[in-house]
Amino acid sequence: MAEKLSLQSVYEGGGLNGPVPRSLKISPDGQRVTFLRAKAGDQNRLDLWEYHVKDQRTRLLVDADTLGGEEALSDAEKARRERARMAGLSGIVDYHWSPDGTKLLFPVGGELYLYELAAKDKPLRKLDTGGDFIDPQISPAGGYVSFVRDQNLWVIELATDTLRPLTRDGGGTIHNGEAEFVAQEEMSRSEGYWWAPDDSAIAFQRYDEAAVPVVKRFEVYADRTDVIEQRYPAAGDPNVESRLGLVAPGGGAVRWIDLGEDRDIYLARVKWLPDARRLSYQIQPRSQRRLDLKLVDVATLEQRTLLSETSSTWINLNDDLRFLDKHQAFIWGSERTGFHHLYLYDLDGTLKHAISRGDWNIDGLSGVDEKAGLVYVASNRDFVPDTQIYALKLDGSTADRPQRISREDGTHAATFAKSGAFYLDAFSDPHTPPQVSLRKPDGSRLAWIEENRLDERHPYAPYRAAFVEPQFGTLKSDDGQTLHYRLYRPADATDASGEPRRHPVFVFYYGGPGVQSVARSWGDHFNQYMVQRGYVVFTVDNRGMARRGRQFSDAIHRQLGVAEVADQLAGIRWLKEQPFVDGERIGVFGWSYGGYLTTMLLAKASGEIAAGAAVAPVTDWALYDTHYTERYLSTPADNPAGYIRSTPFAWLDGMSAPLLLVHGMADDNVLFTHSTRLMAALQEKGTPFELMTYPGGKHGLSTPAMRMHVYTLITNFFDRTLRRGEAAAAR
Repeated sequence: MAEKLSLQSVYEGGGLNGPVPRSLKISPDGQRVTFLRAKAGDQNRLDLWEYHVKDQRTRLLVDADTLGGEEALSDAEKARRERARMAGLSGIVDYHWSPDGTKLLFPVGGELYLYELAAKDKPLRKLDTGGDFIDPQISPAGGYVSFVRDQNLWVIELATDTLRPLTRDGGGTIHNGEAEFVAQEEMSRSEGYWWAPDDSAIAFQRYDEAAVPVVKRFEVYADRTDVIEQRYPAAGDPNVESRLGLVAPGGGAVRWIDLGEDRDIYLARVKWLPDARRLSYQIQPRSQRRLDLKLVDVATLEQRTLLSETSSTWINLNDDLRFLDKHQAFIWGSERTGFHHLYLYDLDGTLKHAISRGDWNIDGLSGVDEKAGLVYVASNRDFVPDTQIYALKLDGSTADRPQRISREDGTHAATFAKSGAFYLDAFSDPHTPPQVSLRKPDGSRLAWIEENRLDERHPYAPYRAAFVEPQFGTLKSDDGQTLHYRLYRPADATDASGEPRRHPVFVFYYGGPGVQSVARSWGDHFNQYMVQRGYVVFTVDNRGMARRGRQFSDAIHRQLGVAEVADQLAGIRWLKEQPFVDGERIGVFGWSYGGYLTTMLLAKASGEIAAGAAVAPVTDWALYDTHYTERYLSTPADNPAGYIRSTPFAWLDGMSAPLLLVHGMADDNVLFTHSTRLMAALQEKGTPFELMTYPGGKHGLSTPAMRMHVYTLITNFFDRTLRRGEAAAAR
């Protein structure tokens, strides 16, 4: 009999994915591929490895255990890791290459190390930072190491080991060289300073959060309760006030760039041009319906607007700006046609031509080979649940005819060498664990970095025979748009008489903007666990989600929880028509935005659903942060009805199906207050519910013990509410 997955096999031990490399980087000289790899038996502690391209050899560069034991992290570093969704990791969690490809910089256990590849006897050099630090970087010309300490920007001049502060006014509500909370959490920008390509200057963000309201929240741990005063910009509240400065690494006065008269803005992106004489930045007004790209002359601080994007709903930020080395031009990503595509502009802001076009969506720019005149992009053009890599001509001649270079159906992520001579391909599909290979620009394989073969030695091997292949399909939303789903059916499809066996259903979703859940990729281990227990497992990507163009995403504008609920119910009603589904036993589960969607589904449609589990749900959008919430709903003052009707509180009279509510008691993203408000409202109405809280738990409940506990809890909840006395499948 095939061995089935257990929760212990999924959430304990060394993990089921095999030796999957993380943080893949190609050295600037193209000679090496570096990556982080988990230790055998501890999937959360990482070491630094390299693959030498010429020698075709892989070796361990730095064992994190040789550099100290317990992590000694500052509160600022802990917060950064939580924002980056790597709070559960330890060891070497991040690293940076020097521009000449001879050194690597990384923090471990609160210390900062420089690793010199050419040094045979003592390659590691500990740098004296003078205290706790965040965001260490090596300068582009290799002369300095920089970091943020005590809310100021610092450098170490490597030739002399001179430690020098570049700003001195940091402290209290003033932060220099840091990205503010919403930049890290919602704008995909974790850095707050940027080196000029020749080491001549550093551009940095200075923000003052004095106007941001202080939220007092309790972080409840097993042995104590901490009262945290956090400046949290909830929807409608003031944001930080940002400035953009320039300072020389040798010190001296800061020169400030004029960001305009409107101070209620978002500093979205900052990027130097290759000549180091000009700097660009992107800026949004509070409404997020406009995005301006500005170009600054560093010598004179004179600036001009290169281009502006506008939208009647909102502008999505992206990282597709690329200033070319060999042409006075830049590549720009825009959704102006309703789909995300790339455009080539002169440096005076004149549009030259579209690099891509059509009714298909680009995920992002993967690489540029100026010499060959090629641009590489990721997209789901061929099949929505996939991610493939495509080549386009820089001159626009193939804008509507991209050439797919990735070979296998499934999910690919590409990292291109600066020269364009090769790229790293990280690939998986539902039955192939993540693999990393070195590829030519045409997609042919040069070498394996990590084949991660699913053979008898692989940690997933004992469970391979019980694996259930997912089925992919489509159904229609109420406005006629195509919705993609993924379906797992239990192996016991028929009963003893040959009739279809009717199974309970476990519906899993995220449902929120910027994410696609239905993907042809590896790693749905909990879904596999549930289908092997006898559940039909179903996921449908509702409107509002990513990778489908603006008509698909903009359905949620000014009121959340309408299109999403309608599309999930379309999926549930389709399920009820299937002969293998017991329509009276359908349960739903989501986390974060998915938790919010569970509360909305139970409040609006308990008659269609037997039970629901919500982990860390947003329940009141007026309590969530500015940049995310106002992007879709505007401010509470501008759209009060939208805020009221976007919460489950407006619909709680309809909540009758059993609810399991789960929240970490130290969550600093979706504050615990979201769940306490829901608890109080349900109690006021006399509505019963089940509750589990986790002392010390952050948003991701990321410790192995918490993960094991919460998924055991969820499993037991659905067994009780959906199995109806039926003998539970063997655990």
